Formats: sequence, C-alpha cells, structure tokens
Amino acid sequence: MHEENESQTLAVSKKIENKLVEQNLRGLKTMQDALESGYILRAAQLLKNVQGVVLIGTGFPVLDTFETDGPVGAIALYQACEILGAQPIFVCCAPLSHALGRNYRVHEITVGDISTAAQNAKKTLQQYKPELIISIESPGQAIDGKYYNMRGENISERAACFDEFLKNSTCPSIAIGDGGNEIGMGNIQIALQALDIQASATQCDELVVADVSNWAALGLIAMVDYLTGRQLLDQVDAMLILKYLSEHGSVDGVTRENTLTEDGLPAQVGIELKHALQTIIK
Repeated sequence: MHEENESQTLAVSKKIENKLVEQNLRGLKTMQDALESGYILRAAQLLKNVQGVVLIGTGFPVLDTFETDGPVGAIALYQACEILGAQPIFVCCAPLSHALGRNYRVHEITVGDISTAAQNAKKTLQQYKPELIISIESPGQAIDGKYYNMRGENISERAACFDEFLKNSTCPSIAIGDGGNEIGMGNIQIALQALDIQASATQCDELVVADVSNWAALGLIAMVDYLTGRQLLDQVDAMLILKYLSEHGSVDGVTRENTLTEDGLPAQVGIELKHALQTIIK
C-alpha cells in the first residue's frame, strides 16, 4: 500500500492518466486539460473500499449486437469488485444482457421510450440501493436527447438509456469513455466542441478517459492496486474475456467484425498496456 505518500500517489495517478491516452487515437489526449489531474486516483478512491452493490452499465450498440470495447473492461471491473467484497451487477440491454447473464449478475434494461427511462431507473435504484455506479463505454445522450455513434449516425433506436441511473442516483458515479459520445463526457462538453462528434451531455462524478475504454478499466484497477496492494490487475485476462464475448456475438466497434480486437487494435496492444501499468505501480 502506498496511500500514505500523497505526492507520490498523485504522481502515479498522472503517469497512468498519461499512459491511457498516449496514442491520442480520438483526440482524448488533447482533452486532458479539461480534467483536473488526479482523476484516476479520485475514481480509485471511490472504488477501493466499496462493499455494497455496484451497478456497472456498459454495451455500445453496433449493428444488431454489441462491441468488444466496454464489456471487456466491465467484466474486469466486475471481477475486481467481487474480490474487494462488493456485489457488482451489470446493467445493460439485449443481446449483451443475454451473453453476460450466463455467468454474471445482470439487470436487463430495454431499448424503448426514453420518457419512461427515468421512472425505470428510479425504481431500479430503489431496489438495489447501489453504493457506486460505473459506466464504461455506454452511449450518452447528446444535448438533443438522442444517441450517436462516432460516425454521427443516430443510434437511438438501438441504445438503452443508462443515463438516468447517473442522473437520479444519490451515490457516487464513475464514467469511462474514449470518444466523447459516452456517458460522463458531459463533464467536458465544452472542450469536446473541438472534436467532430455529437458529444454526450450526461455528466458523472469522476470521468476517466482513454484511447480505448477497456484500457481505462485496467488503469483504474491498477490505481486501486497501488492503493490497496490487492494485485487485482494481475488477475485480469483480457484475451480470455475477449474470447468469451466473441463466442457470444461481439464485434469490433471500428471494423464491425467478430474478431479478438478492441477498436480495430489487436488484443496484444491492450495486453502490453497492462504490463506497462504493472510497471508504473510497482
């Protein structure tokens, strides 16, 4: 555990933050100035002592299925939460809910009338009384209330509304994104005007950005490791998770093909990032 040295801990957080956007694939490196440094540390502090229910929203629709980026990191966070003693529950829509429901706790939300989303979210929040909410690569509503992908296509008919969970919760929230159109990106909405996207307006308590959202999950887990010494990152097998999702119909969000890749990048790139994060925290 290294929490006692605040300046050193903040330095580690900054190293992780920089590593996650090092390639600047979608301009998120240039968006860092809009975030107060130490955001990985602050998010990790929300996560490290959690003992109750953690709702994890994920699943960005691509064609008639879901992309690999998001669910891989969500499963890694789910597993970390269990080791920490919390009770994680995925919140997502079909077909991802069906794929995850085989091996994990899942609360399914449906794609439908956004006008009922707030009521449904309030009911679910009352049911589970979460201690923390995490959104990773979940589509976020733009200022017009619609959902858009990175191509600027309106995907509202295929996107389930997880936004209302963050808007109506009384517990802290962490959101992860890599393009600007995900839940949580409302925190830096003004800065995102510099990018050619339909940005999300939905905000969160702590926003974590990365070149690939799955990598942000690894960075968050690494920071929790640094604070607790639990070696959670060592237990993440991204390739195994990718294979599981591929068997259940996932596609790469960039190529739209069923491959063991993340946003068009070979899985090995993410594996190498994991090793780099392990080096940073050690």
